[in-house]
Amino acid sequence: MSDDDFELLISKCGVTRVKPYICTMPLRMDDGWNQIQFNLADFTKRAYGTNYVETLRVQVHANCRLRRIYFSDRLYSEEELPPEFKLYLPMQKS
Repeated sequence: MSDDDFELLISKCGVTRVKPYICTMPLRMDDGWNQIQFNLADFTKRAYGTNYVETLRVQVHANCRLRRIYFSDRLYSEEELPPEFKLYLPMQKS
């Protein structure tokens, strides 16, 4: 997801709130499985004007199903991911 896409999602979906210890933002999800990637260093710099150090907690509400949450040092291509981290979409029956 590019920076332009990220800003478009926020502007179409609602309001982002930045408070001293929490930042919340709505996201638009499509039907089916979605893959979301955050650049935490960039996000922290934009929201708080400081450098990202660590994540202490991740909160997910009960109205979604997750397959996996993971952190990485960079974005990896689909070919670089181990099989258990790949998102396989259902095949269409003909």
